[in-house]
Amino acid sequence: MIRLTRRYRFSSAHRLHAAQLSDSENRDVYGKCNNPFGHGHNYTVEVSVRGPLDEATGLVVDLQALDALVRERVVDAFDHKDLNRQAPEFAATPPTTENLAIVIRDRLLAGWGDTFSAGGTGLERIRIYETKRNIFEVNGKS
Repeated sequence: MIRLTRRYRFSSAHRLHAAQLSDSENRDVYGKCNNPFGHGHNYTVEVSVRGPLDEATGLVVDLQALDALVRERVVDAFDHKDLNRQAPEFAATPPTTENLAIVIRDRLLAGWGDTFSAGGTGLERIRIYETKRNIFEVNGKS
């Protein structure tokens, strides 16, 4: 088996705020990230895939197909967007980077079968760099 990791970038804004918490509790939990005007991040997302080496091509995955899937399902959906207002997954869920990692994984898995053959390359991991100090990771299975 071979693992390949590819990096993608997008910029998004968000406000961390949980509707079930009071304003005071939200400030305590999220601190400056609870700013009513929001704030932004330049995210780097690593998508790792794993599978057998294709004997004919010598590749583990069709990079153009992977890039197209990530562009359609992730980058185009989130780049230069306000996650609270423009991403339906965060209408009732705080757009923490932990939740963003899960949403990205689920979005990729939803299109995986239409892009890649069964039994071939699988999604292994999503890793998101939010800041220099905050890195989040979720496995590729829901």
